[in-house]
Amino acid sequence: MTFQQLEYIVEISKCGSINKAAQKLFLSQSGISTAVRELENELGIRVLARSNRGVEFTPEGKEFLSYAVSLLEQKRGIESLYGEARNAAAPVRFSVSCQRYPFAVDAFLRLLRIAGENRFRFGLRETGMDGVIDDVYDHRADVGVICLTDLTEKIICRLLDARELEFHELAAVCPCIYVRGGHPLAGRSSVTEEELDGYPYVAFEHDQGVASDFFEEYPMVSLKKPAKCISVNNRATAMYVLASTDAFTSGSGLLSEGLADGSVVTIPLLGKTSVHLGWIHIRSSRPSPLTEQFVRLLEEALADSIAFTRRLQEGT
Repeated sequence: MTFQQLEYIVEISKCGSINKAAQKLFLSQSGISTAVRELENELGIRVLARSNRGVEFTPEGKEFLSYAVSLLEQKRGIESLYGEARNAAAPVRFSVSCQRYPFAVDAFLRLLRIAGENRFRFGLRETGMDGVIDDVYDHRADVGVICLTDLTEKIICRLLDARELEFHELAAVCPCIYVRGGHPLAGRSSVTEEELDGYPYVAFEHDQGVASDFFEEYPMVSLKKPAKCISVNNRATAMYVLASTDAFTSGSGLLSEGLADGSVVTIPLLGKTSVHLGWIHIRSSRPSPLTEQFVRLLEEALADSIAFTRRLQEGT
């Protein structure tokens, strides 16, 4: 089977006859007919039903036609992509995988604003911690952004060592809860774990079997088996649920100016150890200049996020 035979089949479907297809392709009718028969013999199916009135696609032929169209489109896409690459420099590629942190998105946007390359393929993926670690380990991401707590640090660092990944801490912040601006607890300077009892808890979905050490939410004993739990799979949905109900979730508490609309606020949790925010990369691989540039922007975005969140919490 050849792409040329596929092109003949597609052209016949467009023209409605072998004769018209031959004319459009500047070929003989017998040449196209022979090519179609050879294709039918090779596949063991009848693509066209021939009669005195012309040709029609058989049920098998219609199914084959859909595959032929798809294959030809993919062929043209590949030719366009690599044909262009022969005449131009290869695009700069850079990918970030991160837990669902606004400051990481802010850093990525800052990178886009100063990107000077004419051609680039940049990517940002928000996922759970296990997904971030897998992305960096499998070279799908140049850098990953995760958090550690005193309760999870030992297990996570052991996994990072086993995969020869390195964690670089950027900042340690007080854990917080996220609630809507009109929540009964909003306006408080701080809350305790006991005061959260009775409110629905929002948590991100995780694949079955993933240990709680990889969860994005700040670990609390009372939340191991919450009475009311709302499961979501992305940050936008989580924020919408929080803004529309009396539910809460826990985490770093960081918000970023320009990415926060004020509908959700954060309140520090009393009596809890810090959340350690940082980035990971492959230990044996020296960070590229683009990775180093992103890390600098990540540091700036994180510092701005900490300052912005503190102003909101202090009401200044």
